[in-house]
Amino acid sequence: MTDNILEVQQIHTFIGQFHILEGVSVNVHRGAITVLLGRNGAGKTTTLKSIIGLTPPRSGSVVLDGMEIQGKRAFDIANLGIGYVPEHRAIFRNLSVGENLKIAERKKGDFDSKEEFIFELFPDLKRLIKLPGNHLSGGQQQMLAVARALVPDNKLLLIDEPSEGLAPILIQQMMEAIRYLSLKTTVLLVEQNFFMASKLAEYYYIIDDGLSVQNGKMTELVEDTETIHRYLGTAVGTVGGVK
Repeated sequence: MTDNILEVQQIHTFIGQFHILEGVSVNVHRGAITVLLGRNGAGKTTTLKSIIGLTPPRSGSVVLDGMEIQGKRAFDIANLGIGYVPEHRAIFRNLSVGENLKIAERKKGDFDSKEEFIFELFPDLKRLIKLPGNHLSGGQQQMLAVARALVPDNKLLLIDEPSEGLAPILIQQMMEAIRYLSLKTTVLLVEQNFFMASKLAEYYYIIDDGLSVQNGKMTELVEDTETIHRYLGTAVGTVGGVK
């Protein structure tokens, strides 16, 4: 068993005639949180969709636990143990919280076996279990979207922009939840909030204009203000202690 649960090598992905990813490579360390960073439109979300098979690459390699999954259907990839939380809170808005969680089962009994863990992560969801999804706040919907991905037995969780649109107090709650769930599964995260990313992730990859241009340990990146400015456009004073 290698240290990497996922190895993405030189993937090229097109959307229509547009060449979005032009050779992205990412290794995801088993048991760690890895974050994809970059400006809007750099190709981060497309990288996640390419891994899960929603936007299949035309070339390159995606290996999960030693198995080549590039070219497989998204449904089959999910069944191999990859959970995906897209941006924009993908939940069933007319179903209750409990129904949203139950319908996420891959096999009968998945939710029952995870119920205690999920409600420990997101205690608000237990209180709101009978409430329809469209009656939840934006933050609660985001928590439900993450919780739904935890119902099946996933070895790898892809989470796209979990802090988007959340109030600061809810960002803190989401950080704590992701940190806790990373004790159970490996996480690959896309996150625009550099402060959140720097506090959560052990490893990073910077995606710029469809290319993976730099990677390493997050502890090294937070000291590299030149790279932060060049690729992320983040002001030094806003990254939570970066000097």
